[in-house]
Amino acid sequence: MTSLFMLALQIKGFNISSARSRLKIIQSLSLDGFRDWQKKQKWKIAKYHYLNTDFYRKKIGRNFPDKWEDLPILNKKDYQLGLENVLSNEYKNKNIYIANTSGSSGHPFYFAKNKSAHALDWALIEHRYNWHGINLNSKQARFYGMPLEKVSYYKEKLKDKIMNRMRFPIFDLSDKNLKHIIDTITKSNIEIVYGYTNSLVLVANYLLKNELQLKEKCVSLKYCISTAELLTDEKREIVTKGFGVPVINEYGSSETGLIAFENANKELLLSEETLYYEIIGNFNIKSHDSSGNIILTDLDNKAMPFIRYNIGDIGSIRDKNKLNGKYKILDNLLGRENDMILLPSGKKSPGLTFYYISRSILESSGSLKEFIIRQTSKNTFIFDIVSDNDLSNKEIEKIKDKMDTYLEPGLKIIINRVELINRPKSGKIKHFFSEV
Repeated sequence: MTSLFMLALQIKGFNISSARSRLKIIQSLSLDGFRDWQKKQKWKIAKYHYLNTDFYRKKIGRNFPDKWEDLPILNKKDYQLGLENVLSNEYKNKNIYIANTSGSSGHPFYFAKNKSAHALDWALIEHRYNWHGINLNSKQARFYGMPLEKVSYYKEKLKDKIMNRMRFPIFDLSDKNLKHIIDTITKSNIEIVYGYTNSLVLVANYLLKNELQLKEKCVSLKYCISTAELLTDEKREIVTKGFGVPVINEYGSSETGLIAFENANKELLLSEETLYYEIIGNFNIKSHDSSGNIILTDLDNKAMPFIRYNIGDIGSIRDKNKLNGKYKILDNLLGRENDMILLPSGKKSPGLTFYYISRSILESSGSLKEFIIRQTSKNTFIFDIVSDNDLSNKEIEKIKDKMDTYLEPGLKIIINRVELINRPKSGKIKHFFSEV
């Protein structure tokens, strides 16, 4: 049965029916046929952007290489030129899906996808949900971010209505608010709880502290889906105990879509129908047996070239086995952990809250390159920022206003413009650090 959301996508020009058909054709290929298709598709998309995208042609130079390894590896900062400067010549703000990254890695930017590529992303998510007997129309409680500006807020509320979701913004996860949230969920026929890993852990700890298990109160609940931050074994155990249902681990990014999704055996299977994967170690040497940088090529996105794109995480890839068929397995994933924000009033919020705060700078100036926020006391936050220019007084006031809105009034911020932000061993910048 087609969900209301899928129908809405279809009406907006995202051809879901065609995407489902394409996905089935790709999945029906034999293993050898599938690998051959991948090889041809990765070269096809690279050559397309070399011919049609000025930004990518400049990255490659005069001659298109014969070896895949000679194509440049692109990083998030390479795309921070403004959307109009990285788009394919054939699209230029028409017939595309536009969004921006969360900035959780410290490198926010806008990106675009052609509509058929975006539709294929959703068809793939639908397929992966079906592995677990759930679908995109399954009633969902979502612990996730929420823009509080009026227009964006109501757009997200409408999207939640269409997608049969109840969203609980993660900006206030105090015990008082959590009690209200749990009471609301228990009165609804929720099948899935979806949310940022650290938020799910916080909710689960609240349930355990109060000797509750959500499944006992909400018998319709089937799964928790954990996303954004790293799901460790310890966190999985806490969430499983608190909610009383299995946890499915999801790994993705805004700009590339679903990167890997967990099967019933708790294996993170790669989305090889839409992405080509490489693991690159030190000195840009391809690594087959150990961990390295996860490098992605979007096989279908003609609007913007995500080709040999360094997502900013570390991991390793294990080849298929008899149970998994053609899908390879993502192992040893590192990164995406965020501390909790502890506020003077007793409120708690996840570090990803700062995405909604930093977005105001991203949208107004376009000068923000990297950032981390350090909480040095319950009311003091230091913003270490790499930017083209000093932030104006107006931009600083906008940050303060956003912190008043998303966190609470009276917090002190210190803007510290730096030339470089030192990276941890994992290679990924954790955008929020609590020193409290």
